[in-house]
Amino acid sequence: MTDWKARAAALYDGGFRPMFIGGQWCEARSGAVIEARNPADGSLLATVPRGGAEDIDAAVAAARKALEGPWARFTPFERQNLLLRIADRFEAEWESLCLSDTLDMGMPIQRTLANSRRVLGMLRYYAGQAVATHGDTIPNSFPGEIYSATVREPVGVVGAIIPWNAPIAGSIWKIGPALATGCTVVLKPSEEASLTVLMIARIMQEAGLPDGVLNIVPGLGAEAGAALAAHPGVDKIVFTGSTATGQAIARAATGNLKRVSLELGGKSPVIVCRDADIDKAVPVAAMAVFANSGQICIAGSRLFVAREIHDEFLGRVADYAAGLRIGHGIEETTEIGPIISARQAGRIAGYLAAGPKEGAHLLTGGGSAEGGHLAGGHYFQPTVFGGVTDEMSIAREEIFGPVISALPFDSIDEVVARANATPYGLAAGVFSTHLGTAHKLAHRLRAGSVWVNMYHAIDPAVPFGGVKMSGYGREGGRGHVEDYLDTKAIWINTD
Repeated sequence: MTDWKARAAALYDGGFRPMFIGGQWCEARSGAVIEARNPADGSLLATVPRGGAEDIDAAVAAARKALEGPWARFTPFERQNLLLRIADRFEAEWESLCLSDTLDMGMPIQRTLANSRRVLGMLRYYAGQAVATHGDTIPNSFPGEIYSATVREPVGVVGAIIPWNAPIAGSIWKIGPALATGCTVVLKPSEEASLTVLMIARIMQEAGLPDGVLNIVPGLGAEAGAALAAHPGVDKIVFTGSTATGQAIARAATGNLKRVSLELGGKSPVIVCRDADIDKAVPVAAMAVFANSGQICIAGSRLFVAREIHDEFLGRVADYAAGLRIGHGIEETTEIGPIISARQAGRIAGYLAAGPKEGAHLLTGGGSAEGGHLAGGHYFQPTVFGGVTDEMSIAREEIFGPVISALPFDSIDEVVARANATPYGLAAGVFSTHLGTAHKLAHRLRAGSVWVNMYHAIDPAVPFGGVKMSGYGREGGRGHVEDYLDTKAIWINTD
């Protein structure tokens, strides 16, 4: 077994980790810093610059210079080759990247390690897309001998803002298609988890990425993030995070009508039909919420269960939840890690208190797990509420914690209406052994992704994103790459 504690002690030493602009490592113009603390115990990992508007200006200028400089002369083959080199370096340093994520935001090490297929697959998928982009020759009806065709060109400078709950995958989902299409990037990581993103910049620089193609500016959302969203030198903004912040970014982007892609919050339903395979459904439905301590946008936190099997199913989910191991992320046996911050822990605690007050029945969990080896961090027991009704806050609002709200249902038409009665539409899950029922539900649920007899499946070739207040635009698939391209029509009079 890997000695993760020894490796953790050697990875960060409490020192300063600079930002990355124009191929150079530098401090914030203001000199201000942000402390990066381990959510497992509150210990100081490092400090990072607290970037502001001046730093964003410098990063956008560097990205524009690279866009119009050597990077513009990279052929599709050269961009593909660069992405493949980056993927190989990621593979070689995968354990260090995962350890950094675990220390910086708390995800259990076994979960971060398990993401290698997804992340390496993303890099290699986008490498393939770099040489697959092309325009079309189009017959036209204009009088005369007129040739018409299209070419696809990079949209330009991309501003990317990512959350703290998956820094590795979140970064590559933004950077990968940009490099494949010839765009340049200014990326602002979350102030809660910037260290891994800075490590990614170092790896890409060592792989041969030209100066200015990728720029990393850590900072607060209200400062660096707001400046990036409104910047007139940014051609496209891509954001993953809360719906409220996404709305603010969309408003800020109107200044120069920059293209916008938003992947926002959710309150995803999981529907367990009376013919479901209970043995298979219980652990999947439970981990649809409890994975990463519930700190995932696609958490299937509204658990609709057919009344005929409701009591048995909830009892088994509660037993499963009670058996999950809580601990530091670097412990290989940990299944439930810490909550990212005191602020988020307070938010979760508020919902745990609100559930019983509104009439829900606590089946398991319901409190914090602190003291002993968990001292200094913020931990919550995996929680299952029964007796939940649709109007309760725990059934309507995104908690972003390890909390299941279970609701019985009697018919397919009823559960579809109730599942869709939310402003969100990011994901949904269905458990049924009847193919017709699965098809019917998958087509009628208003969500960007519907998983049947599974959950959390994400592949670089398959689009992912939301509808309604869960955002617009897709990450993954050919359409994701096309969002980073403009189409130019060319007309030639051949007479």
